[in-house]
Amino acid sequence: MDMHKSVVEHMEEFRTRFIVCGIGFLVFFIFSLLFVKDIYQYLVKDLDQKLTILSPGDVIWVNMAIAAIAALALTIPLIAYQVWKFMTPAMTEDEKKATLAFIPGLFFLFIIGLCFSFYLIFPTIMSFMVELAEDEFQIMYTVSGYFTFMFRLTVPIAIVFEIPAVVMFLTRLGILKPQLLRKSRKYAYFILVLLSVVLSPPDFLSDVLLILPLILLYEISILLSVWVNRKQIQKGLSWS
Repeated sequence: MDMHKSVVEHMEEFRTRFIVCGIGFLVFFIFSLLFVKDIYQYLVKDLDQKLTILSPGDVIWVNMAIAAIAALALTIPLIAYQVWKFMTPAMTEDEKKATLAFIPGLFFLFIIGLCFSFYLIFPTIMSFMVELAEDEFQIMYTVSGYFTFMFRLTVPIAIVFEIPAVVMFLTRLGILKPQLLRKSRKYAYFILVLLSVVLSPPDFLSDVLLILPLILLYEISILLSVWVNRKQIQKGLSWS
């Protein structure tokens, strides 16, 4: 950020970029609504029963939720670009070029996280739950229950998949150092475990299956931070 700008000017610029992101999300949300039925059919294609609705509001809720998540994924590059533009006045030309490359990475990491959780974590947990219940209970899924469970499991994982790119970005700017990530490991683990319990559905298996990728992503982030920092030192750009 430009140090010559006043706090008011910084806040005004931040507000403008926030509004741009909000408008972008709204546009993508409306666009996603056009395909929400197709997305819905894909998400329930492996179910051997139709979902039950308990009120007309369930239909509206699930359509809005699906469109919102699709819009979030599509808005990520725009949000990343606005953050990058907000910070560019404080960057060198080399830093601008290097950090700009992280923007598409954030989008693809979010999609990878969604795919990982939807195709691996979610069916694993669903299969385990069905095996526990099928001998004693009649299994019937409601729209709100099924999709709330799905979204609470998949979306947090997709978001935390952004951690490596964010860590690389901050390391590249000299804001974050691999030494700090190592020293903060036990505190980070505690926070990640806490997040997994809060964000995941209320069952032990979901917690465990969310904790493991979170910890793995943190360790990967440390390795990537070390690599970026080493490249900076080699180029004489280290902030240490």
